[in-house]
Amino acid sequence: MKAKTAVLTAVETAEVIDRELPELGEHDVLVKIDANNICTSEYGAFNGARKRPLPLVFGHEWAGTVVEVGSAVDSVAVGDYIASGYQYDPYSEPSREGRTSECTKLQSADHPNPDGYFGNAGCANYAVAKEVACYKIDKGINPSVAALLEPLGTCCAGFRRFGIEYGQTVVVIGAGTMGVLNALVAKAHGCRVIITEMMPKKLETAAKLGLETIDVSKCDPVEKVRELTGGKGADGVIIAVGASGAYAQALEMAKEKRAHLLIFAAGYPAPKWELDPNTVHYRRMVIVGSYGADAVDFREAASMINMGAADFSQLVEEKIPLDKIQEAFEEACKPGMYRISVQCQED
Repeated sequence: MKAKTAVLTAVETAEVIDRELPELGEHDVLVKIDANNICTSEYGAFNGARKRPLPLVFGHEWAGTVVEVGSAVDSVAVGDYIASGYQYDPYSEPSREGRTSECTKLQSADHPNPDGYFGNAGCANYAVAKEVACYKIDKGINPSVAALLEPLGTCCAGFRRFGIEYGQTVVVIGAGTMGVLNALVAKAHGCRVIITEMMPKKLETAAKLGLETIDVSKCDPVEKVRELTGGKGADGVIIAVGASGAYAQALEMAKEKRAHLLIFAAGYPAPKWELDPNTVHYRRMVIVGSYGADAVDFREAASMINMGAADFSQLVEEKIPLDKIQEAFEEACKPGMYRISVQCQED
């Protein structure tokens, strides 16, 4: 069976090809893809900011309907609506210990497929996926919202590693897609959340979602955080932008003792951070890095989407058909955009 599949053939060049799907294995499912959202890393590959092997059949933020299952599949059935997490080997040592994101056989954009293409190939009208990557979503959920499961799951993972407790105050630096998702996860866990941003559109979106905002174009965000916390500072700060200045700012926003910092975002080129180890030592700080998500995090993300924990549709900027994939990437690369959602079915 052939699928209409989006592929990056060169920097700033995307097209749709007819690609032969792999044979369905006993633990595989065939999915009719409704929507695939373009990830930050993917438009970074498109514009050349992130180096990826080409040709790249990208797509790991997708949702659709199961239309066929392998002989050993028992957790999903034909007709189920699902969204994608990660495709991993459940029998690897990391996976057996619950660290599925650290599986040595994790499918990624850098791993070649037998036909010479790289990537997960989720931006297509049909795709073959491992059963372990499938998380059930209620059928009434909009496909573009359901496709937010993967990035939302990474934020659930970040919060799990963060070490912040119910009732504490968290500042999120940056109100892009990932900043807002991080803020919504922290809020769902009972935290007071303050998010900083300078773009009016993003500040408006954050406010619509019930988040306290600081417009950094109109005030000193460090002083404002101190004011809003009665001079104490934040219990935790999530750095959701890859800008060098955010790191020093996070230190200043954080409370004097036992503050937690979560480094969530990567930056290209890599940001710089001059950190005095004595600062960490004397202030008893906890600094955590987070990348990716485990199965437990995707299950939490699916629950948040299914229960309508927030109006996640606010983070879907625009819907563009699969046959206009070049346009979709060009839109995704514009400053200040939330997710561009590729609509993978012609109807």
